[in-house]
Amino acid sequence: MPSTTTLSHTPAGPRRGFGVRLGLSACACLCLTAAVGLLGTRTALAQPLPVPSAGLPGYIAGMKEVPDPGLDYRVLFDLQSAPAAGPDPRLQSVARYLNSLAEYGVPPQRRHLVVLVHAAATPLVLDNAAYGAAAHAVGHANPNAALIARMRSAGVQFRVCGQALLARHLTPAQLLPGVQMDLWALSTLVNLQLQGYAHIDE
Repeated sequence: MPSTTTLSHTPAGPRRGFGVRLGLSACACLCLTAAVGLLGTRTALAQPLPVPSAGLPGYIAGMKEVPDPGLDYRVLFDLQSAPAAGPDPRLQSVARYLNSLAEYGVPPQRRHLVVLVHAAATPLVLDNAAYGAAAHAVGHANPNAALIARMRSAGVQFRVCGQALLARHLTPAQLLPGVQMDLWALSTLVNLQLQGYAHIDE
C-alpha cells in the first residue's frame, strides 16, 4: 500500500516589519505632500524682487510677524541725519524692506513707501554736481543715484524738504530725477501720518 504524505500548512503571521515600513512610507509621503503644498503656496504668492541687489532679510525657521498680502502698506521713512560717505545703508534697508513685501506676496498696489529726506540728509537726493559740491568733492558722483532710480521705478516715492533746499541755496533743478520737493518736512510728516502712514525714523 503506497504511503501517504500529509503536507501541513501553517498560516503565516502578520508581517509586522512590512506594515511598519508601509506606515512610515505613507507618513513620509503625506509630509512631503504637505511640504510641497506649502512651497507651492509660497511660490504662488511671491512677487519678483523690485530691487534684487538689496537682497532679503535672513530667514529664521519659526519666525512670526511676516508681511501680510492682505494688508495695505503705507510706510514713511524719515531720513534726517547726514548720509554715509558711500552708498547709504538706510536706503539699502528700505529697498530690502520693499523686497520683503514682494517676497511674501504683497502686490505692488498695496505697497506705498515714501522716503522723506531733510536736514543733514538732504545731499542724498542731489544730482552729481550738487552732491559733489555739498560733499566738498567736486566731480564726486552721488553714490545713491542708481539705487534711488531703481527704487523709484518700483514705486517708492522720494520727497525732500523745500526749506532744507532754501537753507543750502539749492534749487529743484539740482535734485535727482523724480524727487518731489515739498513745502517742508513738517507738513509731509503730518499729512502722511494723518493719511495712515507708519512713521519710521531712520
